[in-house]
Amino acid sequence: MDSLDTLLDALKTLHPKLIDLSLGRTQALLAKLGHPERRLPPVIHVAGTNGKGSVTAYLAAMLRAAGKRVHVYTSPHLVRFNERIALGAADGTTAPISEPALAALLARVMTVNGSSPITFFEITTAAAFLAFAETPADALVLEVGLGGRFDATNVVEAPRLAVITPISMDHADKLGDTLEKIAFEKAGILKRGCTAVVSQQPASVHEVIAARARDVGASLAVLGRDFDAYAQGGRLVVQCDDRLLDLPLPALIGRHQIVNAGTAVAAALQLPELGLDERAIARGLQEVRWPARMQRITHAPLLDRLPPGSELWLDGGHNPAAGDTLALTLADLEEKSSKPLFLIVGMMGTKDAAGFLAPFKGLAAGIITVPLPRAHEPPHAPEALARAANGLGFASEPASDVDGALAVVRGRVHGPVRVLICGSLYLAGALLASVQGLRPQSN
Repeated sequence: MDSLDTLLDALKTLHPKLIDLSLGRTQALLAKLGHPERRLPPVIHVAGTNGKGSVTAYLAAMLRAAGKRVHVYTSPHLVRFNERIALGAADGTTAPISEPALAALLARVMTVNGSSPITFFEITTAAAFLAFAETPADALVLEVGLGGRFDATNVVEAPRLAVITPISMDHADKLGDTLEKIAFEKAGILKRGCTAVVSQQPASVHEVIAARARDVGASLAVLGRDFDAYAQGGRLVVQCDDRLLDLPLPALIGRHQIVNAGTAVAAALQLPELGLDERAIARGLQEVRWPARMQRITHAPLLDRLPPGSELWLDGGHNPAAGDTLALTLADLEEKSSKPLFLIVGMMGTKDAAGFLAPFKGLAAGIITVPLPRAHEPPHAPEALARAANGLGFASEPASDVDGALAVVRGRVHGPVRVLICGSLYLAGALLASVQGLRPQSN
């Protein structure tokens, strides 16, 4: 059998574009495979710009806490491709499909597809559906890859529940150059007879989602109208029309996680047949794990490269809305424990670097820019990114890699510092690969 890396490389040659949003190719391949998308466990379909990964993680943790077997589909991966396809087991755990099993699965799907043009995400999503259909489970939490309307995951005809997390500007070159256009694409996951839980949104986005719901006959449960979520007295309070839940704060940190966690709780309450009672919801909030989302790095040798008492954090956020939420989170950390803040930033060239960095004005003491390893599209060159940061008033300079950036930070200050590595999930994945001693696979 070919190696997993060889198979993944071969899959990237089946279409001239990495991204070509369409459903037809996926539907054709799934038909040849016997329609595994029609044999899935109950599907919870999650779309949005920011927070969809966190909401996916919360829901999976809540389902596990309720004693359910749960599959999870996410993208992109951070270190190894098999992270994307996580299978629920009889012992109550959810773990990435084994690499030998994944290689065998991809080989099957490639054989059936033959030389038919299909994108990398489309054919790997078809493989994921095959794995999910052939492995028993009680639920599948299915994260949209890009957009929604023409995303390969949207071939699921009758999801049990849909969730739309906060929508903001991102992927404008593929989804549209206004919030309303992007919202129209995200709202494409709404289906007739399906309820959708809708998180915090600008008014114009709500209008687009509501219009789509009316057109297809979907019902909506909307944050601020049908439920609310807020922190009070060190607890998470989620208030619905007919009940109030007093819950522990989520394990994922940041003010934005109150909205994400509240959205996940509201979604869980729509699934009573899966045993998601208040106890399971509370356990899920506490047991959730989601790498590269304000993840604190405590491993040597990375932390040893900073002065004693320093903090090192990692986040894959990369758009202006993510910059806003990260800046608020770091401001809260600064209020609790004051330390000079430095950002180590690498970003894809299509991202709004100035929009992402601007919220850190008056908060970051400096920005060091680095290349992006394994990027599938041209990234911002560190020198250009540093010039953009300098233009915003930051003391910025490029470095050859994260090690070099940490050396720059250590050269600027002598006491404890707080460092956030951010700007791209590709950068986050490369860092986690080095921490874990693994060889990363490209997206």
